[in-house]
Amino acid sequence: MPKIVADRIDWIKLGFILFAKDGISGIVVDKMANKLKCNRSSFYWHFDSKEKFIDKILTYWIETDTNQIIEQTQKMSTAEEKFKVLIAITFKSDPNIDFIFHLKRYAIRRKDIQKTIDEIDEQRISFVSSMLEDLGYSEGEALTKAKIFYKYLIGYHEMIKYKKQHKNYVADVYHELKHFINI
Repeated sequence: MPKIVADRIDWIKLGFILFAKDGISGIVVDKMANKLKCNRSSFYWHFDSKEKFIDKILTYWIETDTNQIIEQTQKMSTAEEKFKVLIAITFKSDPNIDFIFHLKRYAIRRKDIQKTIDEIDEQRISFVSSMLEDLGYSEGEALTKAKIFYKYLIGYHEMIKYKKQHKNYVADVYHELKHFINI
């Protein structure tokens, strides 16, 4: 017999994975309830609607893919160590990399989500820019290089998507980054 209520975070984590895989069409309450071995009413116990559920998934993505990365990076004491940690974390293969692709498609009908995506992009670029300033670049140079870095990161993930990542990916990334950032 299924349990009646699954934990809120279990719904959110499963929703994140399914959204990354299939976008909004992957968010089917009955199928998720089956995977969580609970009643579908558990979903509505935690979330008023699918739209509110997507908002919670978005918050989860921001926390795990932006805030936690910034926090881990900030634990390092030197600018060089921070940059190395950032590279190791952000360039690592991500099985849920299509989340942002599906989120951007969904944002076509939800302008508030597009605004959040734009804000996260700006936060990430600003964070990298401040790190580059700490490495000695001027404010203008750091911002330009941060934008290039971010676009390179996105392109990198597109190129390795669905492939096994090379064991020495960090060395490969460093080799390529050295063409526009002195690290």
